[in-house]
Amino acid sequence: MDLDSLLAALQLGETQDWEFKSAKGGFPGSFWETYSAMSNTEGGTIVLGVAERNGEAIPDGLNPASLAKYQKALWDGANNRVKVSRCILSTSDVKVAEVGSSRLLVVHVPRADRTARPVHLGHDPLTSTFRRAHEGDYRCTESEVRRMLADADPVSADSKILDGFSLADIDLPSLAQYRQRLRSAKGEHPWLSLDDRALLEMLGCWRRDRNGKEDGLTLAGLLMFGKDHSIRDPDAAPAYFVDYRERLDPSTRYNDRLCPDGTWEANLFQFYQRALPKLSSGLPTPFMLEGLERRDVTPAHEALREAFVNALIHADYRAEGGIVIERFPDRFQIENPGILLVSLEQYHRGGTSECRNKSLQTMFHLIGGGDHAGSGVARIKEGWASRHWRNPSLELTMRPDRFRLALPMVSLIPQDTLVGLRALYGSDLDGLAAEELQAIATASIEGRVTNARLQELIGSHPVDITRMLLGLCQRGLLLSDNKRRWTSYRLNVGSPSLFPDIAKTIDESTDSTQSAQDSTHSAQNSTHGAADSLQSNGAASGTMSKEVLLALAAPIAANKRTDSEIVREVILKLCGMRPFSADDLAGLLNRNAQGLRERYLGPLVDSGLLRLRFPTSPNHPDQAYTAQPRHSEDR
Repeated sequence: MDLDSLLAALQLGETQDWEFKSAKGGFPGSFWETYSAMSNTEGGTIVLGVAERNGEAIPDGLNPASLAKYQKALWDGANNRVKVSRCILSTSDVKVAEVGSSRLLVVHVPRADRTARPVHLGHDPLTSTFRRAHEGDYRCTESEVRRMLADADPVSADSKILDGFSLADIDLPSLAQYRQRLRSAKGEHPWLSLDDRALLEMLGCWRRDRNGKEDGLTLAGLLMFGKDHSIRDPDAAPAYFVDYRERLDPSTRYNDRLCPDGTWEANLFQFYQRALPKLSSGLPTPFMLEGLERRDVTPAHEALREAFVNALIHADYRAEGGIVIERFPDRFQIENPGILLVSLEQYHRGGTSECRNKSLQTMFHLIGGGDHAGSGVARIKEGWASRHWRNPSLELTMRPDRFRLALPMVSLIPQDTLVGLRALYGSDLDGLAAEELQAIATASIEGRVTNARLQELIGSHPVDITRMLLGLCQRGLLLSDNKRRWTSYRLNVGSPSLFPDIAKTIDESTDSTQSAQDSTHSAQNSTHGAADSLQSNGAASGTMSKEVLLALAAPIAANKRTDSEIVREVILKLCGMRPFSADDLAGLLNRNAQGLRERYLGPLVDSGLLRLRFPTSPNHPDQAYTAQPRHSEDR
């Protein structure tokens, strides 16, 4: 039985992490490292009785005596505090499964509640805590463990009293402007009659520790209203950074940028006031302000505001990286540091509120930003659905720990995508179910499709999605990267010699792609001319279709001996349109992915002409490359 069939037989989806262990030589000692890692990440499933050889899972089974012995070893270890800090298993998490003639011990490890983390081995969490990454289990650094311990504290992270800080660290104009916003939102609220110190106390910005008899400015107060240099003091939040970027023109690095530069007090309240109107102006509907308050906003505006505020109140200000808000022509991207305090399942389901910075949450809620009831995710999805746009997607990364929420302003299946797919696959599209067509369209629009992404879009069970994706691979419509736990799929574009014909068919099918036809004809004569023409046409339209990308790549794909400088220039132009993985570029250019990395991608990164999506994790399975503008430098 192959790996994918085994996953389906055990009812495991690709969004559930899993680990196979042979257990031929006894109960595996590495079980507990995986148990710790899964508990501290998103949970998962450990299967005893399966060997992994050359990337294939081969059931070698357990006899009844071994099963009984291993079940006892499992429960003895889980309840032994010398072995592991906490048992988070229930009897329903441990099952015996039969796959063919083999019996397997299947252990579902749930994600530990934030108050139970870190789950560690032995007595010292700082040295024996593990987390799960794409490469397997890894030992956490001391700083990672300390952040988990801080998240486990029932006291909100932003309620910490800062020793040595005072009202002198508060930017009083920011506090005065907040009063105005509060009056506009709540009318004559009783707190408005209080002096500054008393108002700060009611907002959670000033707190008295009744046990320690000390009082002072809290982290929440400093973050919300503080002076920039005070916020980034080594005794406060030295890694603090807020950054708004507009990337509307591919020929420039930024069309607009707002970040701490000494010209304004870059606290959260000022960032909210200055960046949100800029961000919201990117919505293709009128956006009106009455004074400083929104009136008659659309559900999409409410969704965007909710996503913006979520980043501010859920961020881990002890972690590196800062908050990055980006506006593109076709999407918004909102990114903040930290570990998700609820599971991904709870996040997508909504209704569960776990906020890292509760005082910040209250302050934004009082002026109409953010929600206390745990309905924020639902509001974001509903607001985006009201415009019939593709569902927002959440991506979590490690080292550094970050959330990235993408809000695409693209229809579920745009007409030009359907036209392009029809030209690419012809009658092979006939008879596809709606879910299958959505999978193909997602691979075309987003460059790849995964089980997790389709769960966001169509809501089917992970196992059913796995079977559907495998079926599309068997029919030759998709290609799998075979990365097992985090498999992704991309379009099977077929023979490179077909690319010009594909682009030509697209051009003949729609009046809107006349420029792509001209580019394709140019490509057949000159690769440089095609690149320049396609770049120009793409900038004019604001987007770059899959078919135009294929047309740009076609001359190189058809000629293995293309001059290396031309290959280099086309890679830079492709990566200047959107991020590409090495596998995607290899498919477009008809080259070996590893050779492409060694000869072109690595040197271009080293020279600063390309940048990595995950610069601290070069081997990240979702690694992609984006071109750096050659006439300007990032901050």
